[in-house]
Amino acid sequence: MDSPAGYLHLGFIVVSVPNLLLFGGMIVLFAVALFAPFPGNRRGRSSR
Repeated sequence: MDSPAGYLHLGFIVVSVPNLLLFGGMIVLFAVALFAPFPGNRRGRSSR
């Protein structure tokens, strides 16, 4: 906690490692939310 975070230099983009991990986790969570089935949405069953 007392030491500064490491930084990645990607051309003109400079990002800290903790922020990069957080951003990556948000992307993974978004992908899971896109592809996860909705609860109760089953094929072959009528909703009415």
